[in-house]
Amino acid sequence: MRGKNILQDWGGMDLPSFLWLWRIAAWSMGLSVATYGVLAVLGLKLRSDRKGDRPSPDWLRPAHIIAGTVLVGLVLLLLAVGVVGTLGHYGSLGHSVHLSAGLFVVGLTLASAWSASQIGGGLQMARSLHLGLNLLLLIGFIGVSLSGWDVVQKYLP
Repeated sequence: MRGKNILQDWGGMDLPSFLWLWRIAAWSMGLSVATYGVLAVLGLKLRSDRKGDRPSPDWLRPAHIIAGTVLVGLVLLLLAVGVVGTLGHYGSLGHSVHLSAGLFVVGLTLASAWSASQIGGGLQMARSLHLGLNLLLLIGFIGVSLSGWDVVQKYLP
């Protein structure tokens, strides 16, 4: 029973090929990095306007919030794909540093979203915390990208 696992029987799909998971992961990762870049540009504009005592355009803050929400969704999708793919292929988790790097990115993304929700609220350091978490998230994205490349190499013939 070791070579067979319930995830391999989902809807008659042949999970060991993983081509459909690779595509979802590749697109999600690419979109995550692009969304992170958009968030950085929008966030820097918000910060510049605030520091310069200029009003930001009305669309800027909502666009930043929407992009942040999209990033959270994409990162959670990547986590789900990673768990399904790893369980489907190995039958268990923890075969590479990629899991740790991915969990680090998920944690930072969720912490960043939480800190963003505290800006303007009772937490005085929320804005600084949000910025610091996002700088760490950049390092996390680099780490998860590099470790993900190593994982992909294991699946290639």
